[in-house]
Amino acid sequence: MREPGRLGTGIGWRPEIAEAVENMAGIDWVEAVAENVCPGHLPESLLRLRERGITVVPHGVSLGLGGADRPDEARLTALAERAEALGSPLVTEHIAFVRAGGPLTASPLLEAGHLLPVPRTRDALHVLCENVRAAQAALPVPLAVENIAALISWPGEEMTEGQFLYDLVDRTGVRLLIDVANLHTNHVNRGEDPAKALDELPVEAIAYVHVAGGFERDGVWHDSHAHPVARPVLDVLADLASRVTPPGVLLERDENFPGPAELERELTSIRETLETAEAAARGTERGTAALVGRRAASPAMAAASPVAAGKAVAETAAETEPARSPDTSSTAPAITTPASRTPGDAEAAPDGPAGPGSRVGTDDARRQRVALAQAALLSALVAGTPAPEGFDRVRLGVQARALAAKRADVVAKVAPELPEILADRYRPAFLAYAQRRPMTGGYRRDALDFAEHLLLTRLPEGADTRRLRDWWLERSGPAPLSGRPAARLARATRRVLLRR
Repeated sequence: MREPGRLGTGIGWRPEIAEAVENMAGIDWVEAVAENVCPGHLPESLLRLRERGITVVPHGVSLGLGGADRPDEARLTALAERAEALGSPLVTEHIAFVRAGGPLTASPLLEAGHLLPVPRTRDALHVLCENVRAAQAALPVPLAVENIAALISWPGEEMTEGQFLYDLVDRTGVRLLIDVANLHTNHVNRGEDPAKALDELPVEAIAYVHVAGGFERDGVWHDSHAHPVARPVLDVLADLASRVTPPGVLLERDENFPGPAELERELTSIRETLETAEAAARGTERGTAALVGRRAASPAMAAASPVAAGKAVAETAAETEPARSPDTSSTAPAITTPASRTPGDAEAAPDGPAGPGSRVGTDDARRQRVALAQAALLSALVAGTPAPEGFDRVRLGVQARALAAKRADVVAKVAPELPEILADRYRPAFLAYAQRRPMTGGYRRDALDFAEHLLLTRLPEGADTRRLRDWWLERSGPAPLSGRPAARLARATRRVLLRR
């Protein structure tokens, strides 16, 4: 039986594997992508799981808490509604930015269509903390935030990932969703040691853990969520479990779904990894306690002063086990400040010696600095503008191609008629379109814009022009009455297509 307040072992619920998830033995909870769930029309599968007492946690992907703008109230309201509809004990989101530009930079608003890393600077940390506090105030249940995988590194970063997460928790009390696959990804792509990150971050603040698969190509690890969980990812999970017993662990799979038996095998591997690591940790603790007891009972120890005795106990522990964060079942994180840091480190004094990222100013000034940096990076990734100074241009190219590929995949999901109409010409046509036209709205808007672009320029040879035209006319809705340029363009497009 699960301990009170613990989630247990779970799996990411997706419509493609809904039936398999319902039939799995030993599943304690599931996680559903918040944006794919409508509170008034919950999927029957999720309702059946809830009736059986299975916990459902909504996992947001579009809030952009690491972005320069304050959290969108409508998105926060939507996330809160999903938590209430599902009776969830918490909600989760990502430490990432997903859009940039707009009023803070006097430039067009651009959408990444994916999660991008925030710079680990004092400015970015301040903005993130303010955004997390706003989200916490708007949500009816606790919030946990997830570390993300990245192909690129920001130049001039002032903190490691562990330090950044430590300060975030220390200043906001937010819980953490630690993705061990993302720690491994950042090890391969950015040279960051997962063990060091675990040493530095407050593991006692962990709400639960993600485990997912990926693959390596040309020295780059791709966090695909479409491949089996690799051994190095399970090794990071074992390291984490040797430090603290995570309240919950969840297997994520978003694409290329295997059969139920393969999913069950992956869950079994996760359980076995946890059990082995926790058993080894318990054995080490018993050995430490026995050795401390023998030393304390010796005449030399008995004659020592209390200070000397305390030092001897500490030395004994150091001989038998590396430093570990305490395990706690408390709902609020009890943070122990690392000796190398002080609570004020995140906010340097105005005339302090730290670099430009540590400049202290008004909230708006910080937000604008973060906004300009993020807009420059996103524009380089999705609009082909020059790479900002200090970035690895080769890695930026890899990230840009990955964003375009994901964009093509998601548009194909939300508008499956497009790949049907265009067949094998869909993907090259979309990637060519994406090179010159950044996404400025959601994926459904992107699908319509792509179809409109093809209709107004030239369709790939052999494409069914009439079918694509009918598809666009049916979904674009009536011609808007507004006099704005976008509305005028939509009216003009409809007139042109209706004459064909």
